[in-house]
Amino acid sequence: MALTLDARGLDAQVLATAVQRLAAGTLVAMPTETVYGLAAHADDAAAVARVFAAKGRPSDHPLIVHVAGDDAAARALAVQHYATDVPAFAQALTARFWPGPLTLILPRRAGVAEAAAGGQPSIGLRCPSHPVAQALLRAARAAGLLGLAAPSANRFGRVSPTRAEHVRAELGHLHDDELLILDGGPCPVGIESTIVDCTRGHPVLLRPGMIGRAALQQACGMPVADRDAHAPRAAGTLSSHYAPEAKVRLMDAQALQTALDLLGAQAQGIAVYHRSPLRCVSPHVRLQPMPHDAEAAARELFATLRALDDGHTRLIWVETPPPDPAWDGVRDRLQRAAATIPHP
Repeated sequence: MALTLDARGLDAQVLATAVQRLAAGTLVAMPTETVYGLAAHADDAAAVARVFAAKGRPSDHPLIVHVAGDDAAARALAVQHYATDVPAFAQALTARFWPGPLTLILPRRAGVAEAAAGGQPSIGLRCPSHPVAQALLRAARAAGLLGLAAPSANRFGRVSPTRAEHVRAELGHLHDDELLILDGGPCPVGIESTIVDCTRGHPVLLRPGMIGRAALQQACGMPVADRDAHAPRAAGTLSSHYAPEAKVRLMDAQALQTALDLLGAQAQGIAVYHRSPLRCVSPHVRLQPMPHDAEAAARELFATLRALDDGHTRLIWVETPPPDPAWDGVRDRLQRAAATIPHP
């Protein structure tokens, strides 16, 4: 079973153990402000291959490389190691939002982190703000590891982990010499980073997150375009993703109430995640209120989907989030979860 260490105190010995594991090619699950990531040294192709294998993730589906960000100069050095021809608008975005939940897709420096980039000529870079992630990245950098490739620490396509126990549930079958889990407590943002493509001369939003389009445009002084057919492959952009075993369906409040009324007392195996008041006469339907605030809803989204997917639930009905741009990240994750056909 995977070894878990409490990293919330930023204990030097815990961090040293994690860096030793990473340097030896072993995987480390680390907390970030978004979700827990399954980390490997980004410049070690064999270690990166273990990430793909542990997740069951296709090797051409690129990983995000995380870098330390204790100061602007350190961030610039890390970016220069992995990327080239960084445009001015990308520099403006890093100055405003790093450390934080923003990933930039940049032209990859030839011969660097090819496996982590899924063989693409571009690479995704992020500087997380979580104190445990930053402490680990700084310690890794001091040992000569300039970046950690770290997709979400779960099976490919499934609900992302926002607590250490979620990682254990997903990957705890790995032996303690294969995976070290750093427990940094619950992730404070709760959904993955916003991803912006910076490889084509103007910013393109590939995946929404809690940093919205308006804030991006204000920071870089340019319009942020929508994803198109020419966008590079990027993490978390498949149409089907983030799904529990139960089938997820998005419905408006009226449709939810109509469905509950039609099923009546016979309804069972259903969980409903909702903001609007609902009536249900069946004792076998679980009603779970959703926060009315987008940030609070994002923070609990994946943990709630995991809790509702308890083995007795066949269907998870979710009230469609409001059209407000603040909800774009939550809406994106739910739409992808609903698009996935669950495993039998």
